[in-house]
Amino acid sequence: MMQKPEALGKFSKSDHIRIAVIGLGYVGLPLAAALGKHYHTVGFDLKLKRVSELNNGYDSTGELETGELKATRMLEFSCDEADLSSCNVFIVAVPTPVDASRNPDLTPLIAASRTIGRHIKRGDIVIYESTVYPGATEEECIPVIETVSGLKYNRDFFAGYSPERINPGDKERPLTKITKVTSGSTPEVAEFVDELYNSIIEAGTYKASSIRVAEASKVIENTQRDVNIALINELSIVFSYLGIDTNEVLDAAATKWNFIRLSPGLVGGHCIGVDPYYLVHKSMAVGHIPDIIRTAREINDGMPRNAVTRLVKAMIERDLSVKRAKVLVVGFTFKENCPDTRNTKVIDLVKNLKSYGMEIDIVDHWADPAEAHNEYGLDTSTTLPETGAYDVVILAVAHGVIVRDGASRLRQIMQPNGVLFDMKAAFPKDQSDLRL
Repeated sequence: MMQKPEALGKFSKSDHIRIAVIGLGYVGLPLAAALGKHYHTVGFDLKLKRVSELNNGYDSTGELETGELKATRMLEFSCDEADLSSCNVFIVAVPTPVDASRNPDLTPLIAASRTIGRHIKRGDIVIYESTVYPGATEEECIPVIETVSGLKYNRDFFAGYSPERINPGDKERPLTKITKVTSGSTPEVAEFVDELYNSIIEAGTYKASSIRVAEASKVIENTQRDVNIALINELSIVFSYLGIDTNEVLDAAATKWNFIRLSPGLVGGHCIGVDPYYLVHKSMAVGHIPDIIRTAREINDGMPRNAVTRLVKAMIERDLSVKRAKVLVVGFTFKENCPDTRNTKVIDLVKNLKSYGMEIDIVDHWADPAEAHNEYGLDTSTTLPETGAYDVVILAVAHGVIVRDGASRLRQIMQPNGVLFDMKAAFPKDQSDLRL
């Protein structure tokens, strides 16, 4: 039986626990804030600007209000690695993206593991929250910590895995109201990790039997959703050839009690649009080609191109010139009511529009223009123009403020014969000219 880490003492002695949350994005910040109400917590991030904003009570992601940040009396923000040395529980909440070839990019995860390796001590615990394929924690991350620290896994230090379940922009289901899956490298550590999270999660926890099971549970959550959305997207393509409105079909089908209601659209972001590639990678590495998962990704990644093809047909039917057509794209973030533009599929939509020679303007009051320019080389605005004569207006992201103003607000900036492409079916059918 493992010796209880002396640095932690009994779980009830919270003053013995000093936590470092590494990565202060959509996942790490809410977690650090919740932990900071009960434990001495260091929120660590490499970005000086991010740390400065948080120390001034401002969260650019919009997840936490100033009052919520100030309520975390035992939380300090830092980009000084030396502040990690006093910690005995390290929680990793860094991004796990894919590279240009859509292979898992573990660079941020490995870098965080190296950082921990420089500060971890005997008896300490490291917990990973970043989404990975089954086995990544113990096969990729732990060896890095061992190499840098010179310590031995499950003898000198221990590990846990508790996958994040943050839904950016969702104020109804914040961190504390979502059941948390936990796990540990030994039964005793698993119990500690579970108790730690249970102390801040109102919805409770679920202790998985192993780290690999917990890793798998996370990656299939988003893979399942990706596959289901791909089915709806493919149905929308079929129905477009049949001249049937997809959303009217969904309305009818949803009257059955066990029908899962999903909508067609762009599938981006750093979860659903990324995580399935991690499972594909691991599956192929062990000798199985996951056809359904791969095909679902291809369908969803192809929706921007399909949407533009439908738009061009609609323009031709209205005798609108495609080349040099003035197009306004409304919405640039990867989802509604959220400032996150990472892996937004609107960029693919814009590229496909430009391939036809169209002239594109982009408006999104949630997206940071500087971030959009630096990341994608695009100029965006935060306000709709008062007047205009756009040939096409595309509602790509259904932000609440745009939907509340109604389709008539968008038609004000269109020419009379223009096309209002409501990709999100946010408005009634008779108020739109084209829907997915």
